[in-house]
This record gives sequence, structure tokens and C-alpha cells, in this order.
Amino acid sequence: MSMLRRMADLLLDTCAAIWILADAPLSEAAHEALAAMPRKRGQVHVSPMSAWEMAVLVARGRIAMPFTPLEWFDTLAALPGVAIAPLGAEVLTASQALPGEPPRDPADRIMIATARALRVPIMTRDRLILDYAAKGHVMAMAC
Repeated sequence: MSMLRRMADLLLDTCAAIWILADAPLSEAAHEALAAMPRKRGQVHVSPMSAWEMAVLVARGRIAMPFTPLEWFDTLAALPGVAIAPLGAEVLTASQALPGEPPRDPADRIMIATARALRVPIMTRDRLILDYAAKGHVMAMAC
């Protein structure tokens, strides 16, 4: 895949995926980026880590849903233009060798490593990830 195509792609952090599926308001930049995806033939990548994070949130009672976390993830992954990001040993080990001072949360680190491996920005509301991106270690877009 060419770098030009990659620039049209992005990775959704779990918080962004939650907001998008809940049809919650997004920043103007995030809304425009998502709306431009079909025109730019871009893909929205979602990580299997989001399924795990959602399962943790449900198990801890932080989110209530009328369906299972797996059903939530499958719904997200089935949306047009959405692709499941690879989550293999390369990303998992890279999450422990990130430059600078990455967030301590293992899920955040895996999301960052995924975005770096795919060479795409991560769409998030997570202040720690956005701060890490501001230091030039990963591309990010606030949603």
C-alpha cells in the first residue's frame, strides 16, 4: 500500500470507537476525517484491544450495554471501510519499547504501537496519548 493511501487511514482508540458507535458528537476535524474516508479510499482500523478494553469496562461496571463486548466489536468491525488491525507479536513487543515516555497503561501502549506499525494517526480523546503524540512519537487526532 502506498504512503499516499496510508495518509488517508487512521486507527480508532477505544474511546473514539465508543463515541462513534454511540453517535456522540465528535470534533470538527475528526468528523471531517471520517467523512472523507470513502472519498480518499481510506480505512478506519480498529484493534482487537478495543474488544478487550470494552470487556474490562463492562466487567468492572463502568459501561452498561444491551449486548456483549464481542457483539459491540463485531458491529464496529462490520462498518463499511473498517478493517481489523493486526495484533501480533511485533506490535505487542513494540509496545514495550516505545520511545520517550509513553503512557503506562498497557492498552494505550498497544494502541500506540499499532498506530506506529500501521503508520497511521490514532483518533482518541485520551489526553495521555495526545500528549505523547505532541512530542512526535506517534501521529494522533483528537476526537
